[in-house]
Amino acid sequence: MNELPDGLVDFVSHADWGDAVIEPIPGDASFRRYFRLRKPSGETAMLMHAPPPEEDPQPFILVAGWLSQNGMRAPEILAQNPREGWLLTEDFGNDRMREWVDANPADELPAYEAAIDALVALHQHPAGPFSPYDMGTYLREAALLTEWYAPAQSLQVDDAGYLAAWEAALAPLLERQASRVTVLRDYHAENIMLLDGKATAPQGLIDFQDALAGHRAYDLVSLLQDARRDVSPELEEAMLSRYIEKAGADEHFRADYARLGAQRNAKIVGIFVRLYKRDGKPKYLSMIPRVWAAMERDLQHSALEPVAKWFDANIPDELRAANGGTIA
Repeated sequence: MNELPDGLVDFVSHADWGDAVIEPIPGDASFRRYFRLRKPSGETAMLMHAPPPEEDPQPFILVAGWLSQNGMRAPEILAQNPREGWLLTEDFGNDRMREWVDANPADELPAYEAAIDALVALHQHPAGPFSPYDMGTYLREAALLTEWYAPAQSLQVDDAGYLAAWEAALAPLLERQASRVTVLRDYHAENIMLLDGKATAPQGLIDFQDALAGHRAYDLVSLLQDARRDVSPELEEAMLSRYIEKAGADEHFRADYARLGAQRNAKIVGIFVRLYKRDGKPKYLSMIPRVWAAMERDLQHSALEPVAKWFDANIPDELRAANGGTIA
């Protein structure tokens, strides 16, 4: 994977970055690859390769444009060739919120407060021109748990009952989702950049190409029930309360937060098992206990009663007590 993809040199040359040093950046859970370009002058830019047919940079371009037009800090697009999967963008630097707050614990609270306030500002706008986060999408995502986790644990589960339970739990939320907002879907500490190297700096956004139009609570769940970083219950509660107060959320918001927390965490468990079983990426397995523990907390809310009953009937107590158990 250290070899440069075909077409890279031609693309950066046409973008007037042909004299730049090309520095590969470690990838994550997708087919996308990233490179930092560094000119002799010291100027830098980020190069994304999102090769078709597995990837398509056009959604990133669309969402970045919408976010920039609506007061959010998305990377400026410097050059693009979507047909070949190339995108050159502004470089937000190396100060991700995740590493910053881990290295500077005193900055954790102000960094999360700024992230909450950014969501409040985002949700003052009607949703962008994105597909709706509808019941079919919620159910397909939740089904990743039964499709991948259950077989990995050699469990025979009630698939139809699982989807019916989710549909019953999510139906009230869909009624309140009529007034949609833009949902970035992966709004967490590893996708928020601190642009001026301090916790209270403007926050840059990355990895938002899968945005949909949905419920205000979803990105809060992404941030406060982070699959990759421990967020204390005290911090989660403080930030949830901050959002509710600043956004003027109604009395149903906490229930919807629990609904989407359980749905997202069920999806993530399935995705992490799939990354291991299908794609040979075992590193995500170590995150499942954190995700499972958050899901169990969400399932305690009365709004999740149908789903909680399904878990009681289909997932053995010993696996649940072990936060999902070991995946072989």
